[in-house]
Amino acid sequence: MKTRVEYSSKLMSMKATLSVIGCGYLGATHAACMSSLGFSVIGVDTDPTKVAMLSRGELPFYEPGLDTLLAQEVASGRLTFTTDFASLADIDIHFICVGTPQSKDSLAADLTYVKSAVEAIAPYLKDGALVVGKSTVPVGTAQSLRERLEQLAPQADLAWNPEFLREGFAIEDTLRPNRLVVGVTNDRTEEILKDVYEPILALGTPWIRADLPTAELVKVAANSFLATKISFINAMAEVCEAAGGDVTVLAKAIGYDPRIGSRFLQAGIGFGGGCLPKDIRAFMARAQELGAEQALEFLREIDAINLRARQRVIDVVRGDLSDDLTQYKIAVLGATFKPDSDDVRDSPALDISAQLHAAGAHVVVHDPKGIEPARKRFPDLTFAESVNECVKDADLILHLTEWKEYRALDPVLIAGLVKSKLIIDGRNALDRELWRSAGWKFHALGRSD
Repeated sequence: MKTRVEYSSKLMSMKATLSVIGCGYLGATHAACMSSLGFSVIGVDTDPTKVAMLSRGELPFYEPGLDTLLAQEVASGRLTFTTDFASLADIDIHFICVGTPQSKDSLAADLTYVKSAVEAIAPYLKDGALVVGKSTVPVGTAQSLRERLEQLAPQADLAWNPEFLREGFAIEDTLRPNRLVVGVTNDRTEEILKDVYEPILALGTPWIRADLPTAELVKVAANSFLATKISFINAMAEVCEAAGGDVTVLAKAIGYDPRIGSRFLQAGIGFGGGCLPKDIRAFMARAQELGAEQALEFLREIDAINLRARQRVIDVVRGDLSDDLTQYKIAVLGATFKPDSDDVRDSPALDISAQLHAAGAHVVVHDPKGIEPARKRFPDLTFAESVNECVKDADLILHLTEWKEYRALDPVLIAGLVKSKLIIDGRNALDRELWRSAGWKFHALGRSD
């Protein structure tokens, strides 16, 4: 690329203005958190309805604590939102936070939004501006975007700074991350990003400088490892069921090994959401393009084990009730892919509910935060506003998302509402002995009766 103007570290110390392109889950979180560090932040999105909500300090999704932080930062005047890309003309640093969903006709990631974001901001990039990608992209994307920027705005530069947000902990993971990874091509861009993240680095956060492809690979490699660990324990659950073992005891035992650790060793219905499933599939697709498909062949089995866990729950339901489910009411506790979120994208709980409904069962679903998103995705399902309404006269209860309020349920009180005291714990999160002592027939994946 052409030589770019020197960037003033003094400007950074004066809290430069930042922009965030794309104001969905990642973008809204990043914008509010960077504003809380004292930066002036402009969030840009093409959806006027979303921009209007955010401008009022209202979140279009659920994330614990973020609604309060967003409202606070909007009220401060540091954080604003717009649909007008021309407002970016005087801004120093631009974070790209748009989505990269799975393509409709392949396993690959759809890069339409990322490419469009670069095209949209290019005419307004000032001398020395830095474009920072945070979206999860296939390796090689950053370099291709940098080359495109060379054509459109040679006075600007590009770096990659992958996000590692956990839904339910997004603020913590932004302001107190366990590491900061930056993919850069020169010292100047690294120094700019160090200035931006100075308050976070002051907490002792590890700083990892990488080249562009390595920075891109860090995110998908991390997600692939987590997916592998989850599917591994679910595979062990299958073996435990066949052998008469208890996967929860097995997981506890191997988790004491520091080389393995106990995190993500909770057997159940598998992973979902907007990241892990599509990221491992996109990783496989990209490896094939690079001629390295054999290196990631194991991810196909990881994906298969994950999807098979959902079918295993349905098999247990049929075993407890009947192959013909048309005469039964099934109460499903949980619609989101994980607790403390309203995200139902690729949710195992919602997928299982839809399959049981398609099989003829009367399925009633409850979720503390995910009812409306779930209703939009599966309008034919029945939804209940309370747990009591959901379980009333049920022939079977399915516990599919480990919300705290479900773990705190009193099995004695619930027993007075249902038709049959039969529960399947799809997350291995309930107290089995407590439920059994209350007279319930209790099933859990990977645990012998």
